[in-house]
Amino acid sequence: MTDQPTTPEPSPEPEPEPQAETVAYSPIPEHRPAWASPPLDASPALEPVMPIGPVVPVRSANRGGVGMGTILGAALLSAVLASGGTVLVLEGTGAIGHAGSPGSSIPGVSSSGAPVAIDDSSAVVSAAANVSPAVVRITATGATTDPLGGTVPETGVGSGVIYDKAGWILTNRHVVLTSDNQVASELTVELKDGRDLTGTVYGIDTLTDLAIVKVDATDLPAAPIGKSADIKVGQLAIAIGSPLGTYTNTVTTGIISATGRTVDISATVHLTNLIQTDAAINPGNSGGPLLDASGAVIGINTAVERDSTGIGFAIPIDIARPIMAQALAGQPLARPYVGIRYEMIDAKLKADKHLTVDQGALIGPSTDAAGAPLPAITPDSPAAAAGLKDGDIITAIEGQPVDTEHPLDALLSGYAPGQTVKLDVLRGTTQMTISVTLGTRPSNL
Repeated sequence: MTDQPTTPEPSPEPEPEPQAETVAYSPIPEHRPAWASPPLDASPALEPVMPIGPVVPVRSANRGGVGMGTILGAALLSAVLASGGTVLVLEGTGAIGHAGSPGSSIPGVSSSGAPVAIDDSSAVVSAAANVSPAVVRITATGATTDPLGGTVPETGVGSGVIYDKAGWILTNRHVVLTSDNQVASELTVELKDGRDLTGTVYGIDTLTDLAIVKVDATDLPAAPIGKSADIKVGQLAIAIGSPLGTYTNTVTTGIISATGRTVDISATVHLTNLIQTDAAINPGNSGGPLLDASGAVIGINTAVERDSTGIGFAIPIDIARPIMAQALAGQPLARPYVGIRYEMIDAKLKADKHLTVDQGALIGPSTDAAGAPLPAITPDSPAAAAGLKDGDIITAIEGQPVDTEHPLDALLSGYAPGQTVKLDVLRGTTQMTISVTLGTRPSNL
């Protein structure tokens, strides 16, 4: 039953007041690539938070050429440069994780501050003053091929955050790629002080919607890097970026609404361990930082749910930390790979499968988008070499319990390809320890 509001008595209409001048946006021709059509079983529509264009794109009146809009269907990490997009496939294969470089460190690393009240404006003022100089606007220019074989120019605007004073910038993958998954031919990085620098893509993450951009400069302002593992639901969240590609260094605030969010984009595209926030995030915020009360970066803003208010998502900074370190060390960006398919155990799965444990990762087969079976253990993978089997339950990694608060993919994020990790495994009623030497995640997963 829906309550109906009481209708008040009409009152005399006041004299109209002069209207403030507003910025007008006009639509640009729509170009919808084939992948933009939503699947029949589409989950809630989610959009990447950079200027995008497959549906209802608009152009800024005072910054011509920036394409923006909304993607139909559940295409959360679709990438677009004004008129297209790429789909980032993220499978829960157990290959998720970080490839931290031994001996590498990220300058300016600090731990998250204690949660503060949302009305603690002094924390927001301080964070904005300290971090805004390290937040950049990235304009990407490229071209893609249309269905008729012609070339279509693309331009898009996103954000990024400088994490090292020597010109190292963390941003979103979809900020620097064209709709046919090619690196943009030109990147312009605009600093808060007004300087425009030429950027180059150092590397694209094979796992997440992240990329590293380099500019040829020194002594740049760098943002302090926090720890997303320490954040608490309800604590202050601060987002900085260039919403709509126009309003540079915009600061918005909210709270951490949830952690460990999993979003099913399609049968094959799944996003895990995301931070949810109600801080206002809009197209153009892609790649910008999400901060805690101390002003430390705890996430990289990535997407919002289109048909909602206050539902935005960020990639935890702990997920990004290994590739940041790899770039500083001059190493190629790489992620570890195990080669398993699994389900995280909760009360329902325990009951359905008649399991004897309350938590862990249950290794089991799956299916692809077409319904074809996929094996629990990928042949010739590190998991196969280590002797893991269908039905095994991984209960811990290096002594750290695997549970819904610490899922397998998140825990693997602390290790690098080539490292050997010890897994606590329950096989039937037998407890055992299995050592797995991590491989390098294939770029086509």
